[in-house]
Amino acid sequence: MMLKKTISWLHLWLGLISGIVVVVLGITGCTLVFEQEIRLATSPWLHVENTAKKPQLPPSVLYHQVTQALPQKEISSVWYHGANRTAQFFLDSDSVVYINPYTAQIVSIVDMHEDFFHFVEDGHFYLWLPKEIGEVIVNWGTLIFLLLTITGIVLWWPKRWNKKGVDQSFKIRWKAKFKRFNYDLHNVLGFYSLIIALLMAITGLVMSFSWFNKGVYWLTGGENKPYVKAVSDSTLMGKTQMLQQVDKAWKICIDQIAEYNKDQVIVSFPNKPSDAIELSTDMTGGSWRYVYLDQYTLKELPASQAKLKDEQLAAWLRRSNYALHVGSIGGLSTKILYFLASLICASLPITGFYIWWGKKKKSRRKPRRRPKLITT
Repeated sequence: MMLKKTISWLHLWLGLISGIVVVVLGITGCTLVFEQEIRLATSPWLHVENTAKKPQLPPSVLYHQVTQALPQKEISSVWYHGANRTAQFFLDSDSVVYINPYTAQIVSIVDMHEDFFHFVEDGHFYLWLPKEIGEVIVNWGTLIFLLLTITGIVLWWPKRWNKKGVDQSFKIRWKAKFKRFNYDLHNVLGFYSLIIALLMAITGLVMSFSWFNKGVYWLTGGENKPYVKAVSDSTLMGKTQMLQQVDKAWKICIDQIAEYNKDQVIVSFPNKPSDAIELSTDMTGGSWRYVYLDQYTLKELPASQAKLKDEQLAAWLRRSNYALHVGSIGGLSTKILYFLASLICASLPITGFYIWWGKKKKSRRKPRRRPKLITT
């Protein structure tokens, strides 16, 4: 009983400390689960028609078109999104250019500060605070949320596994008074969202703390090796032209490297002689594969990632972390589950606060015992 009281006290105060953070992360997380689907439905500049059945133009052609329109901007990469989709140029932190990959016609230039999902992401990552402040609060708030889920399952655990105990732990009394109904919303829904809540918390912490990332990697059998940087052999500079090499790298990726969704690839434009050409390919189920080519020889560099199916458990989990965090690993079905779980997580601090407030009010109303009269 003393242990359970301690856990109950810890659960209460951790919930009060992190409540606002959990609500914000839960609501913004709900929205971000279906970000791509909402974007495709509400952003006409993401779509193009290829009525002439033309092949996609190479990066150099699109690059020249964007630099002519925006000569002062520095281009970092181009993202080919596949058939009947515009290609996307990342210029800086302020704007994105969408261009028709079949005609090289600029379709739209979007200011990121006016983008709705940029606003939602800013809340999810930083609580709309300055990055150096908001990021710290979100990171530690996520760690507290993990502790809340663990202490919550201890408090949820039925005292007796008879019919009454099972009904109280697994069923919501829809016709009960509001106080009991609110308790069931917190207790029962919290249990049903537990597994996904744990996944979201753990994967969020992997992205938040390097020590947590390395710890999970080690616990799952991985060996933390020194970081290998992708570097081109700059002694060969001057013998090739960068844009021609980028075009060749793009073609090699489509024909030889890519295994899934071959027409969906991100290609970088090297800014320095030592930069490699970075390719992001095999985009499926919320995961992707980085491949680095020497910008002069176009040989694959040691820093490149293996195919996801060939990775051992630790590396597979690390590379699938984002997909496990947002629910895209299983397609639409897992996204729906994550949406519901994230919505429940956002409600838990609210229902939990009402439980605490109700107990506090009850204790205030509790009448004092009158002293007994001693008669002789």
